[in-house]
Amino acid sequence: MVGEFREHLAQLGWVTDLLVAGSIATGDYTPGISDLDLVALVDGPVGADRQATLALLHRDLDTGAAAGLDLGCVDADATTLADPGRQHPTWTHGPLVQRILSGVTRAELVRHGFAAFGRAPGSLFPPMSDDDIRAAARAELTGYWAWAVRRPWIWRSPVIADLGLTSMARGRHALTHGNLLTKTAAIQQADAPPWLIEQLTARRRGEAITSPRLRTALIAWRDTRRTVKLAGQALSRAGQ
Repeated sequence: MVGEFREHLAQLGWVTDLLVAGSIATGDYTPGISDLDLVALVDGPVGADRQATLALLHRDLDTGAAAGLDLGCVDADATTLADPGRQHPTWTHGPLVQRILSGVTRAELVRHGFAAFGRAPGSLFPPMSDDDIRAAARAELTGYWAWAVRRPWIWRSPVIADLGLTSMARGRHALTHGNLLTKTAAIQQADAPPWLIEQLTARRRGEAITSPRLRTALIAWRDTRRTVKLAGQALSRAGQ
């Protein structure tokens, strides 16, 4: 699918690079379970016309060859990569939204990513030190996850609960060690009872295992609340 997407982008003439991040880059990809996390670089501003073209391409793929694969892609103006706060058109689970290219994604690209076509990530992004990865983890924990923990009702979604448990384990690992942990490894470090870790592991393998919704939501929400607080304390120490 990445190869087919590459061919479509190359034909546009203004996409210069397609970079692979996420579980494919780290060797943790599980077919039918993992997302496809990609970054396409454009030779200039991604204006309304280009966004319309990209959205049409993504819709066609999502209803055709990429159906069920959760192909996500950040479409970034290559000249703006040095600005970590710059928002870029991003295709994720259906709509084209505006999001930053997160520090964690940048770390995945620099340390593990590769080019489906175009330049290697290491020639486009500066090196990511261990402290840079710690800062990226803090930013995600005190950003999106701090927002999520203030909305306990969203944790009734099994997807959010599972993602929260693995993301908290990954975040704590990054804060402590300054490197990235795969989702599969993170499950084994989740702050959850053994029965839930077994169920998370089974779902990661693609098995149709259902966990108690409310109990799992509460476990995940509490873990996130604790980890976000930990990240906030680390941020305060870093600023002193």
